[in-house]
Amino acid sequence: MLMRSDPFREFDRLAQQLLGAGTTSHPAVMPMDAWRQGDTFVLEFDLPGVRPETVDIDVERNVLTVRAERPARNGDWELLAAERPSGLFSRQLVLGDNLDLERVEAGYEAGVLRLTIPVAERAKPRKIEVSTSQSDQAQGQPAAIDS
Repeated sequence: MLMRSDPFREFDRLAQQLLGAGTTSHPAVMPMDAWRQGDTFVLEFDLPGVRPETVDIDVERNVLTVRAERPARNGDWELLAAERPSGLFSRQLVLGDNLDLERVEAGYEAGVLRLTIPVAERAKPRKIEVSTSQSDQAQGQPAAIDS
């Protein structure tokens, strides 16, 4: 059986273990799911082990930025394995004009950050009624035929 080998992959893994997943200049990307549920868009970010007070959410124009930090463990012990990423995490999303960015809501539970963004009222489909005037209504009656 042949195995594909990448010598730099192991180096990258070791560097992440020693330096953490994200730095100030190069934050790590957090996993995300996104879906539409009726008139609301829902975004969920996996942030296990992140304290909610370290989460920072900004909206500027149509750009949503989510930042969080999971500090590295420090102590007087010998580290045997370091597979959980630590450091800074960041994600930027360009959102469409059809969303109401004034009403974004955020919640954090069980290591998952959930953002809900409603569709803007101006972007929702609406029914437009056709109005008629009195003369139009009279014209809609069949004309009398003289014989």
